[in-house]
Amino acid sequence: MNQPAQTQQAPGDTGDMTPEPRDEMAGYEGRGLLRDRKALVTGGDSGIGRAVAVAFAKEGADVAIAYLDEHDDAEHTASLIRAEGRRCTLIAGDLAEARQCTHVVAETVRELGGLDLLVNNIATQLQLDDVAELTEQQWMRTFDVNIHSYFRVTHAALEHLPSGSAIINSGSVNGLRGNAKLIDYSATKGAVHAWTYAMAQALRPRGIRVNCVAPGPVWTPLIPATMDAESVEGFGQQAPYGRPAEPDELAPSYVFLASERMSSYYTGEVLAALGGGDGAGRLSSPHGDPRDVPRPSRRRVHHVRRRDADGGRPGPPRRARRGHPRRARRGARGFPRPRRTTVAT
Repeated sequence: MNQPAQTQQAPGDTGDMTPEPRDEMAGYEGRGLLRDRKALVTGGDSGIGRAVAVAFAKEGADVAIAYLDEHDDAEHTASLIRAEGRRCTLIAGDLAEARQCTHVVAETVRELGGLDLLVNNIATQLQLDDVAELTEQQWMRTFDVNIHSYFRVTHAALEHLPSGSAIINSGSVNGLRGNAKLIDYSATKGAVHAWTYAMAQALRPRGIRVNCVAPGPVWTPLIPATMDAESVEGFGQQAPYGRPAEPDELAPSYVFLASERMSSYYTGEVLAALGGGDGAGRLSSPHGDPRDVPRPSRRRVHHVRRRDADGGRPGPPRRARRGHPRRARRGARGFPRPRRTTVAT
């Protein structure tokens, strides 16, 4: 996928993207892994949230979607869920506000009759070229949406979540290695990862599993709505696959972590879907230049060759005096012989 340069007004609209992302789970066949479960997906109107909500419905779950004000996207997602014969309720509002976090949980329980799957997925970001441009207002807004809402929604949901429930948080590669142009966003995603570890420990005695999916670059409305046109055009090209992920490619990870049948032994895990990178510097950030990735240092290694007993010049290779060269490489039991001594400087 090679997306052209483009921008949108935040929070973004799927229909205005070129190309539109694959986020409807077309062709995905459910197996009843989440039959009659009741899920709340924040940020479920588009992108990863839409793909997850539709995948949950295909697996047999009823789904509530909390979103800001992207009504067209939300209605389309609801239609996809209802086409699978499952219930869907839409709850609009700003999750940066504490009372809205409590409200979405109460509405979910009232409309669906309970709650046993929670996906904290909503997020915001704003690309900056200079750290001096990062204001306290933006910093607080990013934290209110990206991590405080996760805590507040989860806190409100705890009284409703029975044993066997699952909580899945959306992290990011930026929370694993940082991003100079998304400092506040990176900080919140790092917090999401640490919070996932801590909550998994705290809720394990109650039989509630807590995990996280931390993807690399993903093609969603958030990208053209928060980045400049040049960055959008090159978005994801530094990944090993040479492109960003599609939301449909990540949703099965959420299904896996939500299903008691598939992942009953998984809790406190951060599943990094980085397209071949390792999150520690070998994958350039979604907004960075791969040429800026630090290269591992090369150590000079001097091989010390075996010398004859009289201390003279090195003798011929050991295997040349042992007969068959292939046999000389291995010991009596067929195991490789130790390498010659090396000295590193």
